[in-house]
Amino acid sequence: MLHRTRRRMLVAVAALACVGLAPLTATDALAQSAKKPKVALVMKSLANEFFLTMETGAKDYQKHNASKFDLITNGIKNETDTAAQINIVEQMIDSHVDAIVLAPADSKALVPVVKKAVDAGIIVVNIDNRLDPDVLKSKGLNVPFVGPDNAKGAEKVGDYLAKKLKSGDEVGIVEGVSTTTNAQQRTAGFKAAMQKVGAKIDSVQSGEWEIDKGNAIASAMLNQYPNIKALLCGNDNMAIGAVSAVRAAGKQGKVYVVGYDDIDAIKPMLKDGRVLATANQYAAKQAVFGIDTALKAIQEHKKQSELSQVVETPVDLVTKASK
Repeated sequence: MLHRTRRRMLVAVAALACVGLAPLTATDALAQSAKKPKVALVMKSLANEFFLTMETGAKDYQKHNASKFDLITNGIKNETDTAAQINIVEQMIDSHVDAIVLAPADSKALVPVVKKAVDAGIIVVNIDNRLDPDVLKSKGLNVPFVGPDNAKGAEKVGDYLAKKLKSGDEVGIVEGVSTTTNAQQRTAGFKAAMQKVGAKIDSVQSGEWEIDKGNAIASAMLNQYPNIKALLCGNDNMAIGAVSAVRAAGKQGKVYVVGYDDIDAIKPMLKDGRVLATANQYAAKQAVFGIDTALKAIQEHKKQSELSQVVETPVDLVTKASK
């Protein structure tokens, strides 16, 4: 009798322990899940090595901080598919993410959907290409920009090229998407450097950040202006296209090419002189800086309107000598 009673007590205690443990474990898991913010990184074209580097850096950072936040990464097929990027942001709003870190394909067109996200209580941080300050102001928005001074970076590249030029030399600028702030700023930086040396800018045309379009624009410039001494390209993709155009025109060693971004594909061209210089704006770090800015705002319970307007990140000249 005593043996049976003792056995029943042990079974009851074990059952109570199981009942007690299961809800606690589930509750803890739910509590941890509820505390962990969900961050969406929305980029431009993932066909561009620069944004693949950015995505890899962000994923690696999340992997090492898996207990702190969840990450969703998205990108569009090409640099000019603004409608697709707007659609991605709307999907992230519907998914109730806590923050969106955005590299906008267009500096103005993305502002309305950014306002929609902010109105939904989502923290929005802008990286890579700055949203138009005047359009943001017209919507009553404060969106922090985390990224480099693109004009300063392009001027560094242009100044290095200027050492190879003399007053009156002709150059062409292959610009990124003309409606983007970073394309405009890089062109401004290139122009400032060329003005200092007295070079003549024959043409500024958009290669839309892409290799093929950059190649087509560079080819047209070389044909129209046979005395061009240099092609200043707003990113390395377009510089790769320009290098092919220079070769096709039989002007290797006669026309300098510079770029911007320091992607892996440009490194052999720097080494053998097909590209004179580029700029490293640290793609992976930009995404991480943006994510950190968003997480800090969430942790400190800050409103969008309370965030700092600019967090400047580094940009450095890269040449054969610096490799």
